[in-house]
Amino acid sequence: MPHLPHSSPAALPLIDLPGPDVTVRRLRHPGRWVSGGIVLLLLAVIVRAFAVGQIQWTVVGQFLTAGVIVTGFGWTLLISACALALGVVLGFAFGIMRLSENPILRFAAWLYVWVFRGTPVLLQLLIWFNIALVFPRLYLPGLIDARMVDVVTPFVAAVLGLGVNEGSYLTEVVRGGIGSVDRGQKEAAHTLGMTPGQTMRRIILPQTVRLILPVLGNSAIGMLKFSSLAATIAMGEMLNAAQRIYFINGAVIELLFVCAVWYLAGTTVLSIGQYYLERHFGRDAATATSDRRGFWAWARRPAARGEA
Repeated sequence: MPHLPHSSPAALPLIDLPGPDVTVRRLRHPGRWVSGGIVLLLLAVIVRAFAVGQIQWTVVGQFLTAGVIVTGFGWTLLISACALALGVVLGFAFGIMRLSENPILRFAAWLYVWVFRGTPVLLQLLIWFNIALVFPRLYLPGLIDARMVDVVTPFVAAVLGLGVNEGSYLTEVVRGGIGSVDRGQKEAAHTLGMTPGQTMRRIILPQTVRLILPVLGNSAIGMLKFSSLAATIAMGEMLNAAQRIYFINGAVIELLFVCAVWYLAGTTVLSIGQYYLERHFGRDAATATSDRRGFWAWARRPAARGEA
């Protein structure tokens, strides 16, 4: 082993270390101040435009809590909840079918995703609303015999259109969530004597729900906004109620701002709920182990894709 030459302390280079009285100055970033000033200037221009524009803010305040608007928002929430529930059921059903060993089930699930994910949701709403032109009657022996136009009301058409479309997206999400579960757990369940159905219910699905929970939260937020499309089929949700009002009084922009306030309130509540659900299920470990900052911790987190 070669011997390193011995160096005396005097031969080592001297390094000047800062003493206790040395002032440490932070680097200046003029670009940050310039970009911040530009953003503030743009915000000021936008705020001034809305302040001096032809907007009657008293009308906004007057209709913000109007009975017809509040009732319309209630219908919006109901449509969103029912459509999301339908989408989740269809997503799990067809997601499991996509992984089935039966080629017919796999093809049926693929066809469902291909059709409903490949066509606009507004087009699907219009088709469901006019489905009576294809199927005049709904007949199930011993169960129901009625005209389709009486069965598929605007509410039913809105739930079907939004829910079936959402289910096509959630199908792929569920399929990916099931596929991400460790294969060793499936083999261990098989070793313990579990049937494929028991393995799916007891091992795979609970983990899949935890994995896709953020996506379900974003789907709820998106569904609340997409429910406004129901106004095109004469469904009496909030946007349709606002349209009926401004067709009479001409306060178009004011009523649209009223709807915007309610939509923002709804999506904010859902976003906060999603944040706490993710933290509860351990999806955000850093936040879960940090101090409890409540709303401000949620407000400063990175935005999820579905919240844009």
